[in-house]
This record gives sequence, C-alpha cells and structure tokens, in this order.
Amino acid sequence: MTVYGSLFTQFQESASADPFALQGKKMLKIQMRYGPVWARTGSMVAYQGDVRFAKKGSGGLSAMVKSAMTGEGVDMMECTGDGELFVADRAADVQVLYLDNDALSVNGANVLAFSSSIAWDIHRIAARGAAMTGGRYNVGLRGTGYVAVTTSGEPVALDVGASPTFADAHAVVLWTAGVTMDVRVDTGGLASMLRGGTGETLQMAFGGQGHVVVQPAESVIQGGAQAAPSPGGHGGLGGLLGG
Repeated sequence: MTVYGSLFTQFQESASADPFALQGKKMLKIQMRYGPVWARTGSMVAYQGDVRFAKKGSGGLSAMVKSAMTGEGVDMMECTGDGELFVADRAADVQVLYLDNDALSVNGANVLAFSSSIAWDIHRIAARGAAMTGGRYNVGLRGTGYVAVTTSGEPVALDVGASPTFADAHAVVLWTAGVTMDVRVDTGGLASMLRGGTGETLQMAFGGQGHVVVQPAESVIQGGAQAAPSPGGHGGLGGLLGG
C-alpha cells in the first residue's frame, strides 16, 4: 500500500550538513557529530541515532549558585552522542548565529541551544531609581561556535550606532558585544494608568556600536525573584562576561 500527499515532499528533512541548520522556521536541526551541545531542557522534539541527554545545571557552578539564589536563569541540558537532534520551543521562530570569538547578552527566555565551545553565565539586568524595585536576568554567551535563539515572530536587528535606540525591556531578545545598555523608567502618564498600567514603563536605552534584536511581542520573563536596584544600571558586555 502507498500513502500519497505533499507532506513527505514539502516537509522533507533539511539536507544541510551544517552543525546548526534550520528545519523550517520553527525547528533547529543539530548535527551531533560536531560535538556536544547545550539545549534548553525539554526542547527535544526528535532525534535519529544515538543521542544522550544530561541535566548539568545552569552554566557551571557560579551560574548554578546565581540561579538558585535568584530563581532566574535558564534550564539547560547537555546533549552528546552521534546522529541528528531536532529541537524547538513552543513553535517559536528559530534564529541561528555564529560567534567568532565574540559575545552576546541574551534574554534567558529566548535561549534555545548553543555549541559546548561557548562559555555561558547568568548576569543581572537591574533598573535604576526608586521607582523600580525589581530586576531581570540575561544569559551571557562568549566564545566561538553556534548559537540558536527563539523569537516570537520575525525580529528586527537595530544598529544602535546609527542613532539612540530604545526598546521595551520585555521585547528585547539580545544585544551584541560593543553595545552599552541603560535601564530607565518612562512615565506614561494618565493614559497608561487608564489602560490598567501604573503609569511607568521599563525601557532599555542602547548605545555604543553593534546591534540589538527586538521581537514583535513581549517575552515572558521566567522566575519570580526580584533584585534590588543597581546604582550603576549600565550593561556593557565587558564587565558582565568577564571571567
């Protein structure tokens, strides 16, 4: 007997032999023969061959301690073996980047997978001023290798060197090394309060040289811990990712 239909032709497995390759817009295909990778816990949707999974905590001892203390971060698993691994996260769009001895600061909710050659840690993004009493946490990625992030819809990559750049803090996916970030509170006034808000919105202000990636929807910040405001409130990657 034979099954007919476009399903088996239109949605065939990607023929790419790259370590990280898109399988459509919402799935990532990882070639495991290039070495171990880190992937978001629970993101595996399929694999072929001999692939093993181990939960090792959040980015080494220092990040594990930070995650335990703050309740924030990203839960990752180490994937090893041979074959092909397919990962996804709630049917979000997947974006693939390659770092060449470079660094990124990524919203933890958007991290999907990265090469084991990439060093990672959790760092705090805190607001200034008495009006804000909480903070959020990003994942710092540094080194050489592949990185895959998810976005809710098609993002925009803004060149912050071209002009002053501002974005809703919950819509920011990542920014590159060389970008400086400051957090500010913008009072929306009576109109914002009438819409059910407090009249205050948290914005990120970006400068320096590089790009910030923003998605067309606000991400859900995971974890419930809050941190005290930082007196500095700046976000260059140099200090955050220094080892």
